[in-house]
Amino acid sequence: MISYAPFWKTLEQSKENWYTLTNKHNISNSTLHRLKHNKDISTKTLNDLCRIIDCRIEDIVEYIPCESDQVL
Repeated sequence: MISYAPFWKTLEQSKENWYTLTNKHNISNSTLHRLKHNKDISTKTLNDLCRIIDCRIEDIVEYIPCESDQVL
């Protein structure tokens, strides 16, 4: 399972917030909603967030093994 829990901690420590991401950086509310609910987002969005917040990918996303993951 992909978790975006690190994103919220990183965002809290940055100078950005939900308002600036949507209004200054044009990140949609739906994208932030998807992050909040651990839904899929694009790698372009991950790249944009890393650039905006000036962080590494691991500051935004983590992989957590889960039994409900798709069988390979």
